[in-house]
Amino acid sequence: MILEQLIVGTMDVCCYVVGCEKTGKGAIIDPGGDEEKILASVKKHGLDLEYILLTHGHPDHVCGNRKIQEATGAKIVMHVDDAAFFAKRSVAEYFSMLGLEASPPADILIKEGDVVSVGEEKFEVIHTPGHTPGGVCFYNAPNLFTGDTLFAGGIGRTDFPGGSSQQLLSSIRSKLFVLPAETVVWPGHGYGGCNSTIGIEAKSNPFL
Repeated sequence: MILEQLIVGTMDVCCYVVGCEKTGKGAIIDPGGDEEKILASVKKHGLDLEYILLTHGHPDHVCGNRKIQEATGAKIVMHVDDAAFFAKRSVAEYFSMLGLEASPPADILIKEGDVVSVGEEKFEVIHTPGHTPGGVCFYNAPNLFTGDTLFAGGIGRTDFPGGSSQQLLSSIRSKLFVLPAETVVWPGHGYGGCNSTIGIEAKSNPFL
């Protein structure tokens, strides 16, 4: 699989350009700004961009959606719970304080167990609420794209609207730590490092 990690935007989001080597089909995970940088990576890898995959709906992870979609025609993919949550006026008004562009409406709504096919590469949807109601991780063994659910040596914050520390800890322990220890964790921010493994986090993450 083609995989490139990019640090983008004012909040240093870990964005991922992924693709199928055989078919040239591609996707972006969490385009949080610096759209030209992301599009340059897509072009470098010669990808036909099909999807914008979102681990959750916070503005720092979705603020590049509109420009990327306009440039490529890629479809925006979000969990059904986050699509509904971030469409609420009160929620939109709260997160507008970040000064970042909101996402256009999702084109495809996903749920637990769904699979998004990018060429011959398959990304399984693992619903991991806690950071947001519809937070997800995308699993393409041995790679796991965790957004702000799980970091290298950390976990996502839960003090924003829609957050729940109990839900987040349950999501990580019951859905992520059951994956093989060698699974590579690709987080939504590089606070403790740009990647890790499930084995390392299960043994040494101080929050767990």
